[in-house]
Parts: sequence; C-alpha cells; structure tokens
Amino acid sequence: MDIDPSTTKYLIKTKLKANGVVEKPDVVGAIFGQTEGLLGDELDLRDLQKSGRMGRIEVEVSSSKGKSTGTVLIPSSLDLVETSILAAALETIDRVGPCRAEISVEEIRDVRESKRRTIVERAKKLLSEVLHEGGMPMSNLSESVRAEVQMEEITDFGDAKLPAGPNVRDSDSIIIVEGRSDVLNLLKYGIKNAIAVEGTDIPKGIKQLSRERVTTVFVDGDRGGSLILKELLETAEIDYVAQAPDNTEVEEMTQKQIMKALRSKIPFDQYVEMYDIDVGKLPEQKGKKQQKQPEVKKEVEKKTPPPPAKHHRYSDILNNIKGEKKAVLLDKNGKKLNETLTRDITDVLDSGEHNADTVIFDGIITQRLVDIAVDAGVKKLVARRVSSIPKLPTSIELISWDDLK
Repeated sequence: MDIDPSTTKYLIKTKLKANGVVEKPDVVGAIFGQTEGLLGDELDLRDLQKSGRMGRIEVEVSSSKGKSTGTVLIPSSLDLVETSILAAALETIDRVGPCRAEISVEEIRDVRESKRRTIVERAKKLLSEVLHEGGMPMSNLSESVRAEVQMEEITDFGDAKLPAGPNVRDSDSIIIVEGRSDVLNLLKYGIKNAIAVEGTDIPKGIKQLSRERVTTVFVDGDRGGSLILKELLETAEIDYVAQAPDNTEVEEMTQKQIMKALRSKIPFDQYVEMYDIDVGKLPEQKGKKQQKQPEVKKEVEKKTPPPPAKHHRYSDILNNIKGEKKAVLLDKNGKKLNETLTRDITDVLDSGEHNADTVIFDGIITQRLVDIAVDAGVKKLVARRVSSIPKLPTSIELISWDDLK
C-alpha cells in the first residue's frame, strides 16, 4: 500500500472480517456511510479528506470460502486524541455492502517515530563516513579520543561487576566513589584506581578491598554523598575521606577541583574526631594503617623529641579538657587566648584572628593540621595522640599526652 507522507502523522491500521464476499469500494463506502454524522462536523471524514487532514483510505481485501478478510489503513494528520476518536468510530461499523462485518483497530502508529529512526541511522552512517575520511573538527578531536579511551579503560570488578578503573586490581590504594560516571570522570584526568559502590548497599567486594588496600572515600557534596559515606564508615575499613564541594557531584568536577579535594583528604581518625562520630558504631580497624606505614611512623618518632620537663605545665589544661573534645590556644607566655571545639581548630587557625604559640586539644594530630598550624605560626601542638606525619617541619613540635606522663 502507498501512503501519502505529506499529510501523515499517525497511521490507523485495522483488521476487517466480513461474512460474505466484499470488495474495496464496499469497504470504503461503509466507512464513509456509517460514520457520517457520528462524530460531528469537525470530524466528518469527507471534510477531513477534502482539507487534507486525512489521507486516502487504503484497503486490501481477499475472499475465501464465502468470507472476506483484509486490512484497512487510514493516514491522519490530526492530533493523537482526534485520531484515536476516529479509530474508535471505525469499530462501530457492522456491515460492509450486504454482509455483516467487523472492523477492529490493531494499532495507531506514530509515522514520525519511524522517520526519526531513519534519520538517526542515516546520520550515524554519514558521521561514520566523515570520521573515516578524517573530517572531524580539530576542536572535538581530543575530546573524542579521550572519551573513547575512557570507555575502553573502564572495567567490571568482582561478582557485582562494579565499574572500576583498570588499576584497581593491582594498585596498593583505591578510591571509592559513588557511580560509574564518577569513575569515568576520574579516568578522564588519569586517575585509574577508582571503583564505584553503585548505591548505599555496600558490596562485599568493596569491604574486602578496603581491608587490603589504602582506601580513600571520595563522595559528592550532597546528602546522598553523606549517606554513602556514613554507610562506608560503618561497614568498611576507611583510611581517608575526601568530599566534593557543597552541592557538587564528583562526575561534574574539573581536574583542578578533583586534585584539590584529594590533596585535602582527611585521615579516618581525624574525620571521626572532627564530626564527633560514635566510634562504637564503626568497624574495628584491623591494624591496616600501622602495617602499611611502619617506616613513616618510625621516622616521625625519631623527629619528635621527648618533651622537656617544662611541658608539664600543660597537665592542668589537659585534665580540664580530657573527654570533652575541646581545644585551648595559648600565647608564647602560656596565657590562654581562646577555647574552642576540637573540630573547629582548623577554622580558627585559618582565620588568622589569633596569636597562638601552642594549641592543646583532645584529639589526634594529623598531617593536615600540622600544615595549617605551621602556616598559622603555631610552634607546639599537644594532643591525645600523634598520627602518621610524613612531612614534619622543624618549626613545630608535636607532643602526645603520653609524652607528658
């Protein structure tokens, strides 16, 4: 059947059955005759056909053993609602010529959709020909190659087939992110040891990896990221925490933002202290950190000399803040300047609104805090414990509470 494409948006396809021998003119006459006046002037078939809003009715019919069957196609340029009304009206036809008959609608097809598919397929073919001939715009060449490399490098890890970078299987450290798009964005900037959890139900493979590798969690700066982070902290063994800026997703971050976030990652112990997380809800850390960095710790112990007897004057302050997660700032003469919460130390030091020589707090000294304290001119940090400090400047002294006993 030939359908006029110039007036067609939808195509009504019906099936015809008649108890007798009928021909095409009988079918067309029945359609016009039995729908006349049924749908009002606006949907009168003759008027619709004259105005071009309905195409020519195409009929295929054949007879066998005294009965007729066939197909009726009616092109329509009406909207979908009006076309559906017209299709329903066809099913009211009960006679064709002298015979009892039945017309049932099989489908209303959107002709434009098939055209769209044809356009897409042709466009893909044309694009392929252009690329094959080297006609790609130079501005898009690097992005295209990078995207192709990303897709080739991303792998599936473990039984859960988690999206992962190619180095996850062999690297000593891994970065846990939320989804496949995050892995792809990190791959874009050469970071190949990321693996996605794909939801808040943490897979066993992630838990196992976290026990074997140095593990950094890198999550979005929104509520979803916080929920996944909380779940990971409670079910896996995490070494560091990095988070995207507020209301930013890892998959959207630029290279500069990603590198800054990873450089500013917070050690597990400090994160627990800063955000006052209930340690009882977290899994026991099975010595992974101590096993992986024994040489660093020895170096720190060598660089941190035992404190002289004059440091015992800090004992009274320690006794007052012990167990309260507070911090006290002293000037070079030992006079109290300020008191704040442990988790707010970095903000206070960053503000520059102090002249602190010594900071005493109920918490853990980390590399990040050391760096901030040095920039702020602090000479001594006194805390419950000193974590691994790979880079210890000579301008600052680190003292643990055990050193003061």
